[in-house]
Amino acid sequence: MRRFCLVSGFLMLPWVAAAAPAQRVITLAPNLTELAFAAGLGDKLVGVSAYSDYPPQAAKIEQVANWQGINVERIVTLKPDLVLAWRGGNPQRPLEQLASLGINVVYLDPQNAAQIAQALEQLAPYSAEPATAQHAATDFRQQWQALKLKYHREKPVPAFIQFGTQPLFTASSATMQSEVLELCGAKNIFADSRVPWPQVSREQVLNRHPQVIVVAGGPSQKQVIEDYWRSLLSAQVITLDPDWFSRAGPRILLAAQQLCPRIAALPQR
Repeated sequence: MRRFCLVSGFLMLPWVAAAAPAQRVITLAPNLTELAFAAGLGDKLVGVSAYSDYPPQAAKIEQVANWQGINVERIVTLKPDLVLAWRGGNPQRPLEQLASLGINVVYLDPQNAAQIAQALEQLAPYSAEPATAQHAATDFRQQWQALKLKYHREKPVPAFIQFGTQPLFTASSATMQSEVLELCGAKNIFADSRVPWPQVSREQVLNRHPQVIVVAGGPSQKQVIEDYWRSLLSAQVITLDPDWFSRAGPRILLAAQQLCPRIAALPQR
């Protein structure tokens, strides 16, 4: 009988003793696809979820899951020896079906930068070249620490993370997006929220006086946000690549590298 242990947000299988290099891998979230490639498992992928578009070759792999659910029948046909799942977003019942058929289901649900590195290390035993995963984890930690040292500010810049306009949502300190702001020398004005993704009002934002607004999107989205706050708030709007900023994978570093210099350029109040 298998024994399971929940550690730091991960469901840990007994891979230290039992894992072997995987030959046929399926990932059920875009960030898991990115993690698999970073860990040296890219050439073993036979199925991915919708929106798995990085690296570019991932877009050519058959999609077996989307927002409507998981295609259990197709996954079984593909005969994977490893399925990477996301406990926070994948429906549990089809994953239990796959496990009952003897398919090894490993859950990865990184909630912060430290857990991204841990996820890469967790994948190392399944890779034919485990050093690739270990190196990726080490490199991620080193780059994160370098940014932390370079962009630390004694007086962080008050910042608002904005998602949408009607309704208006933001992020608390329990999110990776807030962690990126902190890394770059900014302070999330809603870090103290009791829920990870709180809905807020314009008045609440105005009362906390952000100096900068951080959003995921391009120039058109920046214009939308500037128009939304026009004549009410004189905060600078900074846009970040949506995939970099939203996916819990190695490219969160790119979002930080995009944001940090722009925060550093802001004057101290």
